[in-house]
Amino acid sequence: MGSTPYAQSLAVPKADLNSTPNQGTRELAASLVSSLYLHVPFCAHKCEYCAFYSAVPKDDLVSRYVNALVRELELIAHEVKVKTVFFGGGTPSLLNLKQWEQILQAFDRLGLLGAEEWTVECNPATVSADKAKLLRDFGVNRISMGVQSLDERLLDRLGRIHSREQVFKSFDTLRAAGFTNINVDLMFAIPTQTMDLWRATLREGLALGSEHLSCYEVIYEDDTPLFEQLKAGEFDVDEELSEAMYEELLQSAGAAGFVQYEVANFARDVRASDSHSPLRRATDTPDGDGQPPAYACRHNMNYWRGGQSHGLGPSANGYVRGERTKNWSNTQLYCEQLERGLRAIESREALPPLARAAEIAAFGLRMNVGWGFEEFRSGTGFDLREHWSADMKGLVAEGFASRTAERFYLTPRGLRFADYAAEKFLRPGGTSP
Repeated sequence: MGSTPYAQSLAVPKADLNSTPNQGTRELAASLVSSLYLHVPFCAHKCEYCAFYSAVPKDDLVSRYVNALVRELELIAHEVKVKTVFFGGGTPSLLNLKQWEQILQAFDRLGLLGAEEWTVECNPATVSADKAKLLRDFGVNRISMGVQSLDERLLDRLGRIHSREQVFKSFDTLRAAGFTNINVDLMFAIPTQTMDLWRATLREGLALGSEHLSCYEVIYEDDTPLFEQLKAGEFDVDEELSEAMYEELLQSAGAAGFVQYEVANFARDVRASDSHSPLRRATDTPDGDGQPPAYACRHNMNYWRGGQSHGLGPSANGYVRGERTKNWSNTQLYCEQLERGLRAIESREALPPLARAAEIAAFGLRMNVGWGFEEFRSGTGFDLREHWSADMKGLVAEGFASRTAERFYLTPRGLRFADYAAEKFLRPGGTSP
């Protein structure tokens, strides 16, 4: 990778000397990236279903990684005005207090504290009072806890390292540390999981009183143990049961006061403890104002709406000023590159305008509100009614979508098959079909 093209691609535009006094400042502010994703590539144990890049930590690699991550932060800090931060993995909570202190102090030194939403993913087995307090003291205000199941046998089946009791204990620890925005991750359609087991997990999971709920159907991806077991005929996929579990999720989450705003994501409009405030419940049609519930994940919505984001850490993806980047999925190589003062970017891609608009259209359909026609046109320069008219008509005819004069969105059944709908909207070659 040549140093000159790289430097040019990350240069922050300078103010035009002939512009009005505030114009250059406005242009500079508009060019700054507001979202950061940081990947922590370590897990105490690799889960059976996981295709994300992660590995069991070895020797001094974790310390090297932390040093490299801080260096990568230093390289991009000048072009960031942070609004959302998301530490994903892997298991970010696996880092010890000293390592977290080093990262958080770097955020402070580089002027990157104060995010409106700052999420850290945690495994219930690696939550401690000291760690929770440290994160909260530096401004982390949202925790995403990977529960997946509250059945001990299914937790073992998935390869999770925590117990059901650790879920309840860790949730209380996070509340005691002052976290008032907690997400709980659950999974359904797990091999051998029955409807009764799913209902029990939903009942107990919802009773925790979190502000956000993410529920994912098991996906069988290449190079995972579950996929190999499926190919070997150790179990079968029951599509009817999976669909019934999804319907059970919609009903139970709605009854508990959650609003579905994306295929797998539900949030409250108020805190669970505020019983006197009205709750906006899930409906079959988007709200007229298109606004998400108050505790919706702002970081993820930025992805679904095609916003810019820097991706830091091994395997992380970023999208900045029309260029998509991916870091090396190799922690050793990642560290070596940063130790040489280089970004550890494996690939770069600048999509043609129509192809990029198509990606934004496809991802945005995952949200219940879909796309307002004017919102999409003003954001991408393309009109859904012109380039995707036949696709929209086909999805409406199948019962997967609805269209009004102002908006196009997937129906509840369409959201269940959002990937199918998304594929119709993609334009890989950057041209209309």
